[in-house]
Amino acid sequence: MHPLAVVSVVLAVAWGLVSIVAIRAPGSRKSTELAAICALLAGAHVAAAGSARLAPLVLAAWLLYVLALPGGRLATMPRRVIAALGAAAAIGWTVVLVADRSVADTGAFVISALAVCAVGASATGLRFRRATGEERRALQWMAAASVLATAFVVVCGALHLMTDAPQPLAVWLASALLVIPLGQLLALLVPGNRAAVGALVESIAAAGVASVVAVVYLVIVVGINGAPRGHERSVLLESLVAALIVAMLAVPVRHRLTRAADVLVGGREPSSDEVVTAFGARMSRAVPMDELMLQLVESLRATMAGGGAEIWTGIEGNLVRAVSMPDRGAGRLQLAERERVVVGRARIGGPGWTAVWLPELFGAGETRGDHRVVPIAHLGELLGLVVVRRIPDAAPFSEEDERALVELARQLGLALHNVRLDSALQASLAELAERNEELQASRLRIVTASDSSRRAIERNLHDGAQQHLVALAVKLGLARQIAEDGETETVLALLEDLRGDVQVTIGELRELAHGIYPPLLRDRGLGEALRTASLRATLACTVDVELTARYPEEVETAAYFCCLEAMQNAGKYAGEGATVTVRVYSDNEALYFELSDDGAGFDLDTTPLGHGFMNMRDRLGALNGRLTVESTPGVGTTVRASIPAQPIDDTATRPEHRAPAGSRT
Repeated sequence: MHPLAVVSVVLAVAWGLVSIVAIRAPGSRKSTELAAICALLAGAHVAAAGSARLAPLVLAAWLLYVLALPGGRLATMPRRVIAALGAAAAIGWTVVLVADRSVADTGAFVISALAVCAVGASATGLRFRRATGEERRALQWMAAASVLATAFVVVCGALHLMTDAPQPLAVWLASALLVIPLGQLLALLVPGNRAAVGALVESIAAAGVASVVAVVYLVIVVGINGAPRGHERSVLLESLVAALIVAMLAVPVRHRLTRAADVLVGGREPSSDEVVTAFGARMSRAVPMDELMLQLVESLRATMAGGGAEIWTGIEGNLVRAVSMPDRGAGRLQLAERERVVVGRARIGGPGWTAVWLPELFGAGETRGDHRVVPIAHLGELLGLVVVRRIPDAAPFSEEDERALVELARQLGLALHNVRLDSALQASLAELAERNEELQASRLRIVTASDSSRRAIERNLHDGAQQHLVALAVKLGLARQIAEDGETETVLALLEDLRGDVQVTIGELRELAHGIYPPLLRDRGLGEALRTASLRATLACTVDVELTARYPEEVETAAYFCCLEAMQNAGKYAGEGATVTVRVYSDNEALYFELSDDGAGFDLDTTPLGHGFMNMRDRLGALNGRLTVESTPGVGTTVRASIPAQPIDDTATRPEHRAPAGSRT
């Protein structure tokens, strides 16, 4: 069997194993789509191993795989189009090769493979920007495998140019692809982001070192002395391999030897400046705050706080022990206003300062010893405390130690402030999303209510006023015929009947206009409009309006129709014999109204609010108003609302009407 066919068979086995693992992976790592694509890759490699004429199918399968990373789905239309075009081109190429009984040209095949690699790198980079945490982890494993495969190709190419080894080159280059299914297996089996990040970092470092060594050898040896010949090739190959091994092992070996030497001489504690620098570096890596504080207390105990270190956090003087080393359990401090101001403005405190301002920091009977307390503050606001203690008979705190503690507290204060800002931002975003959903639902309800109102107006006109007008027209025609016959008395009686019909029609039109927008509300204000509406209510209603001025039309309209809706709800559900009280009042900031009844009431926890309350909330929400509902079974229901508004000059805006702004009934 040809060596390339052997490599293809090994790749088929590897992708078959990946397919099995993908279909049986636990949790979110399980993917039937990815398993199907890996099985397709395995099948394409088996076909190519059986016949070299089917090799273009391998390119189509690889193109589909790189476009579908990391979950095996072609998420966008451009990816689907590219995959479809690649499959069509590969199938067409295969058909041509089978018909001609030939194999693919090596140059064309290599160029096509490079194009697939370029498309895969671009697609993966674009996908990484929008990937979730789990998807990023998988992509990092695949990136690590791709980097190692690329470095292997570079080293093999450089070796071949210098020593004509390894042979055959195409087989060695194809074997680099075995790293890719290995990376996919690790992405499916190894949980956690830390391993993926570490693998990517180490692979980039190792690949970079190997590539640099190979390229430097290639430039210096071949570029200066020319291509080696005879035994020079074996010597050059051995020296290149030795250089690669030394370059890749130099850093980890040096690190381990340095640690071993430190242990041999008794260890070396990092300085205070090193602790500050390390803490700043951890902050720049977006380490979670809990882990950041734990690492900080561990560093403090290892350097300057042999007796223990702890960090307290909180706001408004309510502090809790967030982390301590050794673990001292939970703790709580409540600082008064004066203590909070003094502690927040302090730079650093010792035993005497602690005894005066923080006497509850240490438990009763606890040996305090030499310690330092550093407030964590930002812009004068106390966010926490850093407490470090020395063991008995230890050297006192130096100025360098205190300066480092103050700098650490300053950086920690900035970090805690940023965490609070981030939490507030997330809460604001969640509230905005909720408001957006409410706004969309409110708009839909408003449009639906408007359509319903228009249909109701059309129905009322058709069934009410229009029918009366048709009857009037018929009677007028009849009156004309009777008048032509000379029956004067009959005509007079019919005209009197027509006069009554006209008055009824006028009354119906007035009622219809009042339902659309009451003239009294525009002309006489909210008090008169509500008093008139209460006369038509099904329950006994008392209206108390305490307004000294008129309000904008949209404010009065919203208040009127909300009160009308609440009256109708009370008439439907409060029960017979219930009474309703309406109260409207205002201050310098808003207009308030309250409607209460002594009827049946309902349980707010088990009974959802109906469409009437939704309509009221939509009306008030358009004006930044608020609505609250209180109800108790057997006691009654109270509806309270407020609309932010300023009174207007009634005489300036409505000069033709100088009636009182409100009324008391």
